[in-house]
Order: sequence, then C-alpha cells, then structure tokens
Amino acid sequence: MRRSGILGAMTAILPTEFKSKKLVVFDLDGTLTISKSPLDEEMAELLKKLLVLKKVAVISGGFLPQHQKQIIPFMGEDEAVLSQLFLFPASSTVFVRYEDGEWKKVYENIMSEKEKAKIMNAFNMVFEELSYQKPEKLYGVDIEDRGTQVSFSPLGQQAPVELKVKWNAEHNDFRKQMRDRLTELLPEFEVRVGGLTTIDITPKGIDKAYGIRKIEEHLNIPISDMVFIGDEMGEGGNDGAVKVTGIDTIEVEDQEETKKIIRELIK
Repeated sequence: MRRSGILGAMTAILPTEFKSKKLVVFDLDGTLTISKSPLDEEMAELLKKLLVLKKVAVISGGFLPQHQKQIIPFMGEDEAVLSQLFLFPASSTVFVRYEDGEWKKVYENIMSEKEKAKIMNAFNMVFEELSYQKPEKLYGVDIEDRGTQVSFSPLGQQAPVELKVKWNAEHNDFRKQMRDRLTELLPEFEVRVGGLTTIDITPKGIDKAYGIRKIEEHLNIPISDMVFIGDEMGEGGNDGAVKVTGIDTIEVEDQEETKKIIRELIK
C-alpha cells in the first residue's frame, strides 16, 4: 500500500484524518475487482458496510454496462445504502446516481462522430508505425466506441482475465509506447492506460480529475473531505490524473489491499 501526494509513507493503520473523510472514491478494475469481473462477496459486503458510514464514488474507464454487471447487482436493495453510491463510468464522462427508486444519468458527454473518426485514424496510423499485429483470436471488438470514450483492448473487450494478465506481463511496455504515440497524434484528447490491457481516450480535460471536480460540484463535498484509492497512480495511468485536484490518494496493488483499507475505514 502506498500513499501518494503530501501524505508520505503508508502505515499499517490509516491515520485519523483518513477515517474522518466524508467520501471515498475508488477506481474499479484492479482496485475493487479483477479486470471486468464482478465484485466478490467479501468486497460487496465491505462496500455495503462502508456505505452506511460514508458516501462512495466509483470512477472507472469501463462504461456503464460494466458497472451494471460488476457493481450494482451486488449492492442489495436498501435505498439508504444505494443513495450513498455514485458511479462515474467511462473515465467520468458519465455520472449515474440512485434517486427515486432507480439509477439515473446526471450527465453524459457524448463524443462527436468527427472526434471518434480522428481517434480511429490515429489508431490505424500507430498500428502501422509500430508494425502491430492483431492476435488471431479476439474476444469481442478490440476498439470499442463507448459513446463518451473510445477504448482499445488488444485481446477484445471480453477477453478472459488470465489472458489479459499474460498479455500485460509480456506487452505492457508496448502498450505504453502506443499510448505515447497516440498522445502525440491526438493533442486535443486524453490518452491513458487502464486495467491490464486497455487504452482509454476521452476529450481533453475529461478524465478522472474531471470526475473528482464533478463530485465536488454535484455533492457539495470539498475535495479535502475525499480520498481516492486506485492501482494506476503512475505517470500516464488513468488514476494518476486525480492528483492535479489535490485529493489525498492511496495506491494499492490489488483488491485485497483495498479490502484492508476498507476494514480500517469501517472500524
């Protein structure tokens, strides 16, 4: 477990100022779950206990249908709990909250067809420049139009986790090389790595930092009363974008470390 920003080295027990935070913001894949997998039973129970005490937001590169599969079915039916949970799919280009007995979109920033076409052209150029060869078998589409975001997953959007782990171990440096070249070709967009294999692209200024500011705006909670927990806090990682807001952050290795933190928060 690593605390970043002004807070210094992580200790085994969370300091008092973390336990008094009003809202906890989580990344999803690699933080609350294994890549594109549902919450496990223990994590779901921990989150429900945390939601009794604090507001919780989830900001993920995955789009809304992933949240509907990975999170919502495991949160129970207690409206008092559900009303404390706020979802920001597709790198916070969408905001969904529970109101009046249903999940409602607060905003959705749809990209134009011209923007998406430019992104697709940039991918094709990078594939050619880097002599990229697509795998013989894809598990779903590899470049997905998520409406508010374009996401590249080299093995396909529904690839098994074990294959993505293997790909990450063998090709993550290549993914970063792709990201860097796409950043050069698309200066008006945010280009960030996420999860085990993905590259997410959104309009400039629309990233997880944007989501943090939207949380502050819509929930009227100052950033100083929030803490962000994620696994991709390094340069170019989609979680690292939140640092510019000044939010306190904790970097974790995986969901098991996240469980330890939640246990401390609900003590």
